[in-house]
Amino acid sequence: QVQLVESGGGLVQAGGSLRLSCAASARTFSSYDMGWFRQAPGKEREFVAAISRSGGSTRYAGSVKGRFTISRDNAKNTVYLQMSSLKPEDTAVYYCAATRLFGSISTRFYDYWGQGTQVTVSS
Repeated sequence: QVQLVESGGGLVQAGGSLRLSCAASARTFSSYDMGWFRQAPGKEREFVAAISRSGGSTRYAGSVKGRFTISRDNAKNTVYLQMSSLKPEDTAVYYCAATRLFGSISTRFYDYWGQGTQVTVSS
């Protein structure tokens, strides 16, 4: 079983930075492509970023491109989301997820999900 636990969320001022972490319990972590999604109250869960199993390929939503960076450390079974130039619109619960199909921006292709971490950006 794959257990994903997000951490690093919190309150930050607009323009600030925050780094989220997602720790995976699976010993086969490197066999999964990973993604970050977010969901604000009353809105659908949306794609944020994805990274291939080796870390060599990444993909971003247009709304975060240039501001967010996804990375992973397979030796630590961890994926990260470095968020910079944060905006109030980035406020949401952020979730990490695992899939064997890299490039997907749809939630339905992800097999495992973390419980989420709250990110709040104040103006």
